[in-house]
Amino acid sequence: FFYTSIMDYSDDDGMVDTDSGEESLLSDNPVDSDYEFTDQDMDNASTSKRSQISYLVLKEEDVRKHQRTDIEQVSTVLSISQVESIVLLLHYQWNVSKVEDEWFTGEEKVRELVGMLKEPVVDLNDREVSIECGICFDSYTQKEVTTLSCGHPYCNVCWTGYITTTINDGPGCLTVKCPEPSCSAVTACQYMVDKVITDKEHKEKYYRYFVRSYVEASGNKIRWCPSPGCEYAIDFASGSGSEHYDVSCLCSYEFCWNCGEDAHRPVDCETVSKLISKNTDESENTNWILANTKPCPNCKRQIEKSMGCNHMGCSICKHRFCWNCLGPMKGHKNCHKFKGGNETNVKRKRAKRAIDRYMHYYERWASNQSSRLIAMADLKKLQSVQLKWLSIRQCTTESQLQFTVEAWRQIIECRRVLKWTYAYGYYLPEEEQTKKQFFEYLQGEAEAGLERLHHCAEEELKHFVFKTQDSSKNFGDFRRKLTGLTEATKTYFENLVKALENGLADVALSESSKSKTKSKPATKRRKLK
Repeated sequence: FFYTSIMDYSDDDGMVDTDSGEESLLSDNPVDSDYEFTDQDMDNASTSKRSQISYLVLKEEDVRKHQRTDIEQVSTVLSISQVESIVLLLHYQWNVSKVEDEWFTGEEKVRELVGMLKEPVVDLNDREVSIECGICFDSYTQKEVTTLSCGHPYCNVCWTGYITTTINDGPGCLTVKCPEPSCSAVTACQYMVDKVITDKEHKEKYYRYFVRSYVEASGNKIRWCPSPGCEYAIDFASGSGSEHYDVSCLCSYEFCWNCGEDAHRPVDCETVSKLISKNTDESENTNWILANTKPCPNCKRQIEKSMGCNHMGCSICKHRFCWNCLGPMKGHKNCHKFKGGNETNVKRKRAKRAIDRYMHYYERWASNQSSRLIAMADLKKLQSVQLKWLSIRQCTTESQLQFTVEAWRQIIECRRVLKWTYAYGYYLPEEEQTKKQFFEYLQGEAEAGLERLHHCAEEELKHFVFKTQDSSKNFGDFRRKLTGLTEATKTYFENLVKALENGLADVALSESSKSKTKSKPATKRRKLK
């Protein structure tokens, strides 16, 4: 379920390609032997991974095909041109069913609302020459002017400037209104772009807006990958009913569909939100100040102790006092005897314990994130350079060495999961000791397994990549060890994830059974007389 829960939305996989006779307006070109396992196990694991895919990754061409299908459907059902279909779909946010419902409820009303005129206001059919442009007022032949459904004539040069300015103004360029102020006629800008725009940059800019309009109009069904520079979109509708929101894009970026943060399974979005707030909350600074500083008894400025001696001197007011009891050094006597009722010290100790606990979990959270980033760089290096070296030195094909790539992918995914288990542990109530012990046991087993796998992939693999003298038998042993560790670590983390997603229900069930057993009244036998 881990690193392979990703699917490329290919041209032949699940896409509808409706090639009609009408020319489309959409352009197609803008360890030891104990770790061994069988091939059958691999097939089963692969099938299990595929069954858990709950989203599709869409390339730009896939989005275009969706658009083309919708345009052709509306054009066919309503018996209108593709240009008019685009105008309607853009107006109704690419909602095909709504377009059809509104159209058949009242065609005239829709035409008036959208700006699709049935008959032209100006008829140029009987005029071949001396057609005056409504912007520059020069005369042109009919071939040199272009009109919308209203018939108002404008020369192609003026149209080029008008459309270019509209494109530069942003996504509002997707439909274009007649330049005549009193006219309500509208058409799809794409029709005008293909006819009068020759600048490649402006054409590409328009088509980017056009493709993005489909994704952004889908609401919560399709979203762009939030990674900077990524041009893939995610279709999450295919996983209806799925409770898992982690998405892995083809660009390798992983995020949560529900909250938009980095992928964080098995921790829920609420826990992630609390942790992020805590990591950036100014109250943590306050806690640190309370735990590690004391106020000067004279001027009340906070002072941090930087040396071992308890004889303090305030740098602001020059007051000298004892760090332990805050009493003045003049006439100071021993302050080693305990005096109860010092609420400030109690608060300070409590704050220090809270901050120590927070730092314990935060440091491990951050450490696993750092290890994950390094592992991602190591995987990139392996795929780009080292795999080829290893293939040459072991006299085998790169496809036979994919077990090393699988190991690194598993490491990357497990580091991500382990990172978020520390967030889970931090917010696990301390009074729930049984749950805490069970969680720490599962986490410890998973972490130990991951460290073994990471060490094997990081250190032992180097021996075969950089050393030329080695027998194939030793490499075979390494293959079995690494493959076995990969599978074993995967099992550890599957168990951990399953337990956390169930809220450690097994422990709660066990405790409930024990309490019922204890509450049963003892039955005494009656003595027969």
